[in-house]
Amino acid sequence: MLRTVASRMAVSRRSLHSSARCMVKAGDSLPNVSVQLSSPGDTVALPDLFKDKAKAILITVPGAFTPGCSKTHLPGYIREAERLKSTKGVDLIACASVNDAFVMTAWGKALYNDEVTLLADPKGDLAKALDLDFDASAALGNHRFKRSALIIEQGIVTQVFEEPDKTGLSVSLVEEVEKHL
Repeated sequence: MLRTVASRMAVSRRSLHSSARCMVKAGDSLPNVSVQLSSPGDTVALPDLFKDKAKAILITVPGAFTPGCSKTHLPGYIREAERLKSTKGVDLIACASVNDAFVMTAWGKALYNDEVTLLADPKGDLAKALDLDFDASAALGNHRFKRSALIIEQGIVTQVFEEPDKTGLSVSLVEEVEKHL
């Protein structure tokens, strides 16, 4: 009888086991998660988007049309994109948010963006895979991306700049990330 109880406990422990997620770090490959571009049917796997890029930047933001994202974070990268591409060898700058493709497209138009590729992560799959998600349901209704920036070379993350308070505007701003290019 003791053996049966112990056996059941071992099975229970195994079925309850889960691996802890680990935040993306330098040296990691990008997760094989698809994101939306201009519409829900227009998708790309993240590794495919970045694989042939010698140097790229992926910024993540809590939400399209939110004040910090719309007034400071993304506009800084839009403003400096051409210079970063010509002087720092950046092949691609992309911005991901837990929003749908229609919202991201409208946001890009509102900011007169032709420089930064906008990536919609409507279910937060990419945010979770990078372990850059947080519960923003009190303000934004669901889990969102922490504000961050990643430098990526040939599909491999080489630097991660995560805002310490999840949403602040300091370490992930273009002026700070540029120092590491």
